Amino acid sequence: MTKKPRLVTVFGGSGFIGRHLVRRLARNGDRVRVAVRDTEKASFLKPMGDLGQISLVPASILDDDSVKRAVEGADAVVNLVGILAESGKATFERMHVEGPERIARLAKEAGVARMVQVSALGASKDSDSVYAQTKARGEEAVRKHFPDADILRPSVVFGPEDQFFNMFAKIARLSPVLPFFTDDAPALKKDPSGRFQLDLVGGGGPKFQPVYVGDVAEAIMRLLDADAPTGQTFELGGDEVVSMRDIMKIVAHETRRRRAIVPLPMWVADVEATFLQMLPKKILTRDQVRQLRKDNVVSGEFPGLKDLGIEPTTVEAIVPTYLTRFRSMHKQIILRNPSRGER
Repeated sequence: MTKKPRLVTVFGGSGFIGRHLVRRLARNGDRVRVAVRDTEKASFLKPMGDLGQISLVPASILDDDSVKRAVEGADAVVNLVGILAESGKATFERMHVEGPERIARLAKEAGVARMVQVSALGASKDSDSVYAQTKARGEEAVRKHFPDADILRPSVVFGPEDQFFNMFAKIARLSPVLPFFTDDAPALKKDPSGRFQLDLVGGGGPKFQPVYVGDVAEAIMRLLDADAPTGQTFELGGDEVVSMRDIMKIVAHETRRRRAIVPLPMWVADVEATFLQMLPKKILTRDQVRQLRKDNVVSGEFPGLKDLGIEPTTVEAIVPTYLTRFRSMHKQIILRNPSRGER
């Protein structure tokens, strides 16, 4: 007997993680309903499946009626919507708390069997960051209405369309230096004899555990395919913990550009963010600086990728495949220093 294809509604399906998930769902034979604000911009998703397999529906997670239409008749719902900075009506409170609560409530009322909520590593009501606070409260709001929902907390997600390695690679193409922020920046320090000397190295900055976007999408698939929802929280991190200095080394090496990697004190980040957060496209905000003061690595208190049977994909296996476009015309020149390009 042929198994009836599932109908999976994906909120935020045109985003970074969403496009990878939609492709996997389509390959799995599922019908995919992508709920997005702008269906025209999301039209690139339709060729990922067979004719009629992927449908685009206009929806706002801030509107009951559109969410209700999006979840009607669905077997499973995945919420990928999130913002890194507030803008106008798109506040952290509305997008990270009210939106997920609305989806969970209306999905449960519609009889949806599964829900996966993608949150963020570091989500905590005790965090100094409003972003992290609202992510944690959003998880609580989902579980209030959908107790057996599965929640994923990924670290920094990397992949061809990411806004992490790509952003730093753009900086490397334009700037002779690659700056990063740290609480242990170069400073005058006493040597054993009691004399002050300038420490030019400083710390490596905050630590991250970058996770491949394909692994995040696969984790969602594993949860949707499980015999029953787990109702658990999963922390998703890659196989390696790297500092911000390490990340800059990777970028310099893979773009084949000799760049000075310069640590700057966090107070500089605070000053810059005060002005940069006023721009239409917020490059850096003070809330993001507060996040940078804390490492973004898995705690070990929750299950992760390996508990889902997924071997983490390494940064070295993926990042070189998409940072090559940032190399100069002599892109095959190998840096003399093989230690990822720092000078």
